[in-house]
Amino acid sequence: MAFSMMQLFLLGALGPRLVERLGVSETLLGLTTTVGFGTAAVLSPLGGRIVDRVGPRRALVALLAVSALALSLIGAAPGPGLLLAAVALGGVPQALANPATNKAILAAVPPARRGAVTGTKQSGVQLGAFAAGLPLASAAGVLGWRGAVWVAAAAAALAAVWAWHRVPPHMAPAPTTPGGPATTDRRPVIWLAAFSVFLGAGIASVNTYLALYGAGRLGMGPAVAGALVAVLGVAGIAGRVGWSRAAVPGRAPWLPGGLAAGAVAAAVLLALAERATPLVWAGAAAVGVFAVAGNAVSMVLVLQRSAPGRAGQDSALVAAGFFAGFAVGPPLFGTLAARGRYDQGWALVAAEFAVAGAVALTWALRDRRTRERVA
Repeated sequence: MAFSMMQLFLLGALGPRLVERLGVSETLLGLTTTVGFGTAAVLSPLGGRIVDRVGPRRALVALLAVSALALSLIGAAPGPGLLLAAVALGGVPQALANPATNKAILAAVPPARRGAVTGTKQSGVQLGAFAAGLPLASAAGVLGWRGAVWVAAAAAALAAVWAWHRVPPHMAPAPTTPGGPATTDRRPVIWLAAFSVFLGAGIASVNTYLALYGAGRLGMGPAVAGALVAVLGVAGIAGRVGWSRAAVPGRAPWLPGGLAAGAVAAAVLLALAERATPLVWAGAAAVGVFAVAGNAVSMVLVLQRSAPGRAGQDSALVAAGFFAGFAVGPPLFGTLAARGRYDQGWALVAAEFAVAGAVALTWALRDRRTRERVA
């Protein structure tokens, strides 16, 4: 999961250096996210079907190998053209990541532990954010930004070799959750996909522009600004693990709405940082604890509600919504950032999180009424 999105976290953390040394504008920096997640959103439904057919082992090896190739091309990019092409290639591992890892969990993990394991698994994405924001961004000061990207590419290639040798070639589905309603009803998945669109739009804007905001508006150096992404990553790990453990079947439907409300408050803190700079650290941590954790809880709900034979496709549908939000959010934010209107950008992020919360709460209420009728 860390490597599936490493290229985009690196572009965000290295944003100040890319703007300065590769001639990448603020708008183009947002476009890289659009290209990567737009590709992932389009490919996700196909990726889910592929994972259901070939199994998690081959899918995991493929996503790690393609991640290594995409990172290598980013490191070699002479200008924006090849950079965008490499980011588009990076959409392939993003499309495979959630279906492959969720299928592996269904096959290998007992039902009682799936929530905790899913949270730990989803925290891998934030581990990637931490790696991009602290050790790799710091390494860029010594190796150059290209050297830092190539280090990440080599690590992804080693991970592909490890997965080939360590993941079992055949993983049969484990029993379904006793009393946990894995059904053929697709409505929860559709609601979760809609929630994920708006959640993803807000998170992607923060991921892409947080370091640039710190460097350009708050007077931070590139390394310190990159550390903001690392803080978001560490907080996201804690949030995803903690909230996923709390997402037991009766409580889980209500969590996305509450987490979205916390994410709104986080966006407000980022906006207020122009007046009180230390608030940017609290805002970054709050985005991780609340907004980033929302996606992990969504995946726990997918595992609770999906029939095992459709887990890959249902995971892919929710992931496609998340990726679509990631594709849309940064360009909208970028048009405001290019004109120096970060306050309006953070207001947009807060509005996106608020809509996500409204969608989640509406579904939770409908879901409760449906279960009361069935009971």
